[in-house]
This record gives sequence, structure tokens and C-alpha cells, in this order.
Amino acid sequence: MRAVLIIVGIVLAATGGVIAYRAAFVAPPAFIVNPEGAVHELPNIWRIMGGLVLLVAGLLIAFCAARRRA
Repeated sequence: MRAVLIIVGIVLAATGGVIAYRAAFVAPPAFIVNPEGAVHELPNIWRIMGGLVLLVAGLLIAFCAARRRA
């Protein structure tokens, strides 16, 4: 069970890292048009935050599973 939790944590952290990286640097940014007509490019903040949450959750799962003592 311990090994499974470590592997699941690592996979979850890797998935979160990939999602956050792609949302921040690879995926096309969202365009925002303000009332004056100017266009601003912004990265998708919710995808970045979701990826970072998955990254941290996976890290915590793997770390806690690796440190647990029987």
C-alpha cells in the first residue's frame, strides 16, 4: 500500500506540473478586451492554480507515504 501511495503521489505531482507548465508557457493565452478597446493577453490563471494544487497534493501524498513509519 505504501508503494502504491508513493507512485500515485509522484504521478499526481507530475501531472500537476505538466498542467501548470503548459498553461503558463505553452497554451495560447486568454485575450481580455477592456472598455477602452485595448487587448491584453493573460495566461489561464485557473489552470495554472489547479496544476499547482495537484503538484503540491501529489508531493504531500508521496512525502507522507515515504515518511510513514509502521
